[in-house]
Amino acid sequence: MAYYFIFPELDTTIYNHPDRTTMNTGNDEILEIVKEKGSSDQRYYPSRILIKFKNEEIKSTISDKIGSSAFNNPSANGAAPSVTLQLLSTEHKNLVSTLNLEVFAVSQSWDEGTGRFSNLPTSSNGATWIYRDNDTTKTQWTTSSFAAGTTGSIDALGLTKGGGVWYTGSNFQGSQQFLSGDNLDTDINVTTIVTKYSASLFANSTYPTGIDNHGFLIKQPDSVEQDTSSSFGEMKYFSSDTHTIFPPKLCFKWDDSIHNSQSLAKQNGELSVSLYRNQEEYNQNDEAFFRIHVRDKYPVRQFTSSSNYLNPGYFTTSSFYSVRDAHTEEEIIPFSDRYTRLSADSEGMYFKIFMNGLQPERYYRVLFKHKNDEGTIVYDDNYHFKVVR
Repeated sequence: MAYYFIFPELDTTIYNHPDRTTMNTGNDEILEIVKEKGSSDQRYYPSRILIKFKNEEIKSTISDKIGSSAFNNPSANGAAPSVTLQLLSTEHKNLVSTLNLEVFAVSQSWDEGTGRFSNLPTSSNGATWIYRDNDTTKTQWTTSSFAAGTTGSIDALGLTKGGGVWYTGSNFQGSQQFLSGDNLDTDINVTTIVTKYSASLFANSTYPTGIDNHGFLIKQPDSVEQDTSSSFGEMKYFSSDTHTIFPPKLCFKWDDSIHNSQSLAKQNGELSVSLYRNQEEYNQNDEAFFRIHVRDKYPVRQFTSSSNYLNPGYFTTSSFYSVRDAHTEEEIIPFSDRYTRLSADSEGMYFKIFMNGLQPERYYRVLFKHKNDEGTIVYDDNYHFKVVR
């Protein structure tokens, strides 16, 4: 019943275009996957994205929020935690009908730098297509004789070698396909990669059991990058330097819900649903605990010595919550049959939200979905709260 977000410490775009192979863009507000036409030829040159999250935040999320045993051995509690890489899209241009993105675990360290695409002269104090650090130290990405289990570079006539080095194999990569009309926000499953990071962080395991965290590399498939005769368009995403509320994030999802009151659940009839223990304003570091009061909208008349409004009511085990930005309507936490299931105890229904994954100084709205014998009902009654600094 939990979502938890962490945000990047480093990100940048690196370019194969001949004019930009040593250009750093570590301070740009936009990350982009593009193929640019050459300034003096007819070739199209690809770009790639590098992005990294802090070891300390990955480790504390696994150990303090999910539990290292539950994350690394999901069968121990019947759950299967998931980690996805989420980038929010903006201003895509001239896209083809089918697009694919691939994500790999980077195998060499790199520096973010402080350059920008628009800088004149071009800044090269961070990672570029050729260099991992800068054009003064000039530590190049490996382009041949790769270490065991790794690969990199690019192999096409007229394209400069470089562009990162990454691990190979199904446990070190993720992917996502987009079709015409799809939302182009990414939600790429990187659970197996983060599991490798976890093995290194908690047990000092080395390849292939564990790997050091040097972040993720996002690219188009080799067949697309190496086809220099055409472009697929421009895929643009907000970076960690954005001035919007849409930075990239690593999303941890797990199910720790408890519901042993199915026999008492409301299987039919109209319900009155209210959110209580809502402070309405939360610090961005809070872990908020919400309760839901569920009762029959038209209760059967009974002669009792206490009000039936005081008796806890229950949704079924197929009940979930969702969180949206109250202004933009963006789904921050979508309904999920697995990861946003509501819990129940002797006092009624409840759930919790980690506020530090939400943008401060914003209002959010909570929705509930309940499935019973009469179908599915979504309750959206302006249950609001605000996150503050």
